[in-house]
Order: sequence, then structure tokens, then C-alpha cells
Amino acid sequence: MAETIVQKILEVFGTEGSALRDYIMVFVISLFPILELRGGLIAAYAMHLPLIPSFIVCYIGNMIPIPFLLKFVKRFLNWLGKFKIFKGFVNWISNRGQRKADEMKAKQSKWEEWGLMAFVAIPLPGTGGWTGSLVAALLNIDNKKAFKVIAVGVAVAGIIVSALTYGLFDGIKNLF
Repeated sequence: MAETIVQKILEVFGTEGSALRDYIMVFVISLFPILELRGGLIAAYAMHLPLIPSFIVCYIGNMIPIPFLLKFVKRFLNWLGKFKIFKGFVNWISNRGQRKADEMKAKQSKWEEWGLMAFVAIPLPGTGGWTGSLVAALLNIDNKKAFKVIAVGVAVAGIIVSALTYGLFDGIKNLF
């Protein structure tokens, strides 16, 4: 799913441009929920940007919203839920986050930080820093501790996606 969204964004903005424009685009992609660092790295690879600077830009882009999400996500969802038009969405996102939090509590009781880190680190749709922030808020994990755990999880996800995109795809290209 992230690949499809990234392709659409690249089609809109094109794939040719200055390095600064490309890095800004990769940074912005990494800010968005669902796409996050994973989508940013895929876009960076598609634009032929080098791995290390791309990883740094994507990581920073993914991490910028996290402190704000940790601090305000519960209040924001409560406020948004007061509007009839958003009530269904808020219930869906809250139920999803609570389900993930309950799963972690049941499986990880005293290891909930490790569970949160693993959840954020798995590069699949519906996981990542944004959802991890919601889960951390629902688990009432201290914001500083949650930020550190999410930061590690995002880094691990970035390493996995980097290995898959830059390593695997380049390895396959070099076979032919």
C-alpha cells in the first residue's frame, strides 16, 4: 500500500529535480501516517538518492510528529469525537489502538515497552510511529520512555526497509 501511495506522489511531482527538492519530498512523505519512514525510503530509492542521507532525512521526518502525538493524541481524539461527522472515524481509530494496546498488555505485561518497540519496528501497514504513539498513549506509557522506544522501533524498521529496498532491489538489478 505504501508503495502505491509513494508512486502516486512521485507521478504528481515527477522524479526529476534538484537533490534538495528530492530530499524535501522524501522528508514530507516520512511525516505522513501510513507512509512514514518506510514510504520515504521507498521514494528515496525510486529517486536514486543515496541510502545514508535518505535514511537520516526519513528518520527525522518520521520522528518529528511523535512527541506531539504522544502528548496530544488522546485529547485530540476526544475533541474530534464530539463532532458527528468524525465520530465513526474516531471510534474506529480508538478501537484499533485499544485493541493493539490490549494485545500488548495481555502478551507483554511487564515487557510492554519491548512489545511497543517490536510493533513499531515491523514494517507493515498499520504499524509504525504514528500507531505506536496511539498505543503508547492508550497504555499510559510515560511519554519520554515511549519516545525512546518508538525511536528505536522506527530505526529498526528503517534498517529493515533499507535492506529490502536498497539491498535486495540493487542485488536483483545486478543479477541481470
